[in-house]
Amino acid sequence: MSQITREQARKLLENWTKTDSLLRHARSVELVMEAYGRHFGEDAEEWAITGMLHDADYEAFPEEHPHKIVALLKDQGEEKIAHAISAHYTKWGVSYETLLDKALLASDELTGFIIACCQVRPEGINGLTPKSVKKKLKQKSFAAKVERDEIEAGVQQLGVELDEHIQFIINVLEENREELGIG
Repeated sequence: MSQITREQARKLLENWTKTDSLLRHARSVELVMEAYGRHFGEDAEEWAITGMLHDADYEAFPEEHPHKIVALLKDQGEEKIAHAISAHYTKWGVSYETLLDKALLASDELTGFIIACCQVRPEGINGLTPKSVKKKLKQKSFAAKVERDEIEAGVQQLGVELDEHIQFIINVLEENREELGIG
């Protein structure tokens, strides 16, 4: 059970993050993580907060990301959330100990990529399929900053099939298409 509330987490996020694109990314990963928390029978609120805060310090402290948010969470007794955030990029060399750690790694880059796919389609998320997402993944020039190896590592860590994982994320984003502006 989290000590930090979602309202407190949102205030922290909004204090450090000002750009709409990063706020939307935080919200979309929050929604996906909350859904995965429910799916796996875990604390959905804790998972949502983890998704929301994973990049909270990225804009304000790019050179220190994710150390600022991790330290703040540890100070508040949020060790599990802090560890998941410290592990959401494989090149940081942090171990994946919990399902929360693995789900955040698996969901972060791919959620952002799927949002990018929606933005270039006239119909947005409507009718988006795993097949079309995978086709875009093969186009290295599309959403070039998205690290495909991170997506692959996340899927392996979480132990899910890529198509199923993509469809899970699409379903969550589709339910929230109006809020996320991808309808």
